[in-house]
Amino acid sequence: KLSQITGKVKRYVKRGRVFVIIIETNISNDIRGGKTMKIYELQERTTLLPVLLTIWEDSVRATHHFLSDTEIEQIREYVPQALQNVSHLLVAQNESGESIGFMGTENNRLEMLFLSPKECGKGIGKQMLQYGMEQYGIRELTVNEQNPQAVVFYTHLGFETYKRADCDEEGNSYPLLYMTLKDTEGKI
Repeated sequence: KLSQITGKVKRYVKRGRVFVIIIETNISNDIRGGKTMKIYELQERTTLLPVLLTIWEDSVRATHHFLSDTEIEQIREYVPQALQNVSHLLVAQNESGESIGFMGTENNRLEMLFLSPKECGKGIGKQMLQYGMEQYGIRELTVNEQNPQAVVFYTHLGFETYKRADCDEEGNSYPLLYMTLKDTEGKI
């Protein structure tokens, strides 16, 4: 049983060229033992890229078992560019200030969501996605069909597959599912 997840804008901070929105949230004891998590949007991304790249790689190695080590290394080369170019890049930090996950969104689409594997199953991904749906209008996403944990996660949060592709955007044979958020009446 999951209790209600709440959050509010705590403050806006300008750090040099970085404008950070601090969202302070409390997740129920059932999920995180009453600990506080912060979600903020990065404007200047260069300093956190190495940390986010580590989260990305650890997450991919834990969930994308269909990729070889060589393929992960090849994809890894393009991740910094994706992190720099996505319209909105949000980072989750635990109560110690450690970055534990990130999400990118653009034009009402979830472009990326990755969590440190040690943080999975604690409600963080759910909270981040719900925040993105409420604040950034996320209504669509694409997910690797061969990542069943992610497919179940998105389905549980109200997304439905409307299209399937046999290959990813680069033409590799990794089937993709295109998902959209159902409205309250169950229509897409």
